Amino acid sequence: MKAKFLLLFFTFLFSCSSDKNMQPNVVLIYLDDLGYGDVSSYQLGTLETPNIDKIANGGIRFTNGYASSATCSPSRYALMTGTYPWRNKKAKIITGGNLIIDESEMTLPKMFKSMGYQTGVVGKWHLGLGKDGPIDYNSLISPGPNEVGFDHSFIMADTQDRVPTVYIENGNVVNLDPNDPIEINFDDNDYGLPSGTKNPEMLTMRWHHGHNKAIINGVPRIGYMKGGDKAKWSDIDMADEFINKAKDYLNKVKDKPFFLFYSLQQPHVPRTPHPRFVGSSGMGPRGDVIKEADWCIGEMYNYLEENGILENTIIIISSDNGPVLNDGYYDDAVEKLGDHTPAGNLRGGKYSLFEAGTRVPFITYWKGKIKPEISDEIVTQIDFLNSFSSLLGSEIKSNDGVDLSSVFFKNKGKGREELVIEATSRTAFRKNDWVMIPPYDLIAVHPRVNIELGNSKDHLLFNLENDISQQNNLSKSNPDKLKEMISRYQEILGSDKKKAKKLELE
Repeated sequence: MKAKFLLLFFTFLFSCSSDKNMQPNVVLIYLDDLGYGDVSSYQLGTLETPNIDKIANGGIRFTNGYASSATCSPSRYALMTGTYPWRNKKAKIITGGNLIIDESEMTLPKMFKSMGYQTGVVGKWHLGLGKDGPIDYNSLISPGPNEVGFDHSFIMADTQDRVPTVYIENGNVVNLDPNDPIEINFDDNDYGLPSGTKNPEMLTMRWHHGHNKAIINGVPRIGYMKGGDKAKWSDIDMADEFINKAKDYLNKVKDKPFFLFYSLQQPHVPRTPHPRFVGSSGMGPRGDVIKEADWCIGEMYNYLEENGILENTIIIISSDNGPVLNDGYYDDAVEKLGDHTPAGNLRGGKYSLFEAGTRVPFITYWKGKIKPEISDEIVTQIDFLNSFSSLLGSEIKSNDGVDLSSVFFKNKGKGREELVIEATSRTAFRKNDWVMIPPYDLIAVHPRVNIELGNSKDHLLFNLENDISQQNNLSKSNPDKLKEMISRYQEILGSDKKKAKKLELE
């Protein structure tokens, strides 16, 4: 009996010690504009994503997982800093802008570095580069990812539909010829070069709105670019480029604890699937690039497994915001959608304060540690910093994040009770099953992308337990609940009077 007791006692001590000193690798896979219904394990759409499903079905699939914002740059800022993006006036959608993370801010990669990790980012960045003015792409670009915590970075600056259409590795444009310097502007100087407006005969993809300037690889972009011809990327090879660069990075660091932010460009526009994926979905380019992204995720999973590091690697899959179909190009996203529902059973989409703007696919996986589960707990990407910090035994915390390490990684505990979501500087509030959207006397439907934005002259109040599609506004029939929601919302917003204006009950 005594021997058995001692065995249990030392097993317990070893377990506690192991938990305290554990250093699992982390691969955070972030997709771009992927909707709540775009992943087939959520059983809401008709598109098949078998590789994502394999991870989702072996881990925790969260049904109440949120990005912080219904647009990309703000969500990425929140993910990196654990801070609500509406607290930072610079955290808006970036077009050729400067870095919106202050170099003094704590970030997710900085926290990992403080715990002895190697840190890398591969893929879309869209958090800005440089500071205090125009970016010079012909010399070392700083500050950028490397100055906010990443040891290694291989990125595109903003998005695939914006110039410059080049890759940047550790602050330097890849393959840049110094005799062919890059010039960039987002005004009206076309440098005398062809443009989407002037030369439609040169286009392989027609623009619908906003994407009518520099033509590169037959695709019209946002902004104008001169020079840098040898450095320009191949759009159809971008997915392969990013997964190969991610593997190259892991080959260098796989014998040490690492954090990899693998940031895919799919299914953001322009949707340019590699020829081997063209037609694979039957839904046109949008469906095809999601199939391509699913393949990339399968490649990452296989790499981890083949290199014997899968069991000590946490994989997270999520999206920066909800879905959009026509977001600037004619690419049959609407016409070939069929029965598929990118937003699932949610209302709205990208740019919207309704649920589909910020509720996104959200999966955590850790082979042998996390048990397969479908969780209804409320979780957000803002909570990654605090949760990983807690898991690793760090004392670093952000003000807006919550420690959800038990919920994310241990199949136990409670999620958030409340959160503020954001969409193009507008905010709304969720507390438990209730959502309150304050009055915004603006257009109700985005005229170009045909998405309901959640704008109304009156308060909107929904109970998601009974009305996940947000069809029944309960603000008039539940004045006490509305008053309670407004009061707490204003408390969180604090002294930000701009955000809190016009919230009194009428």
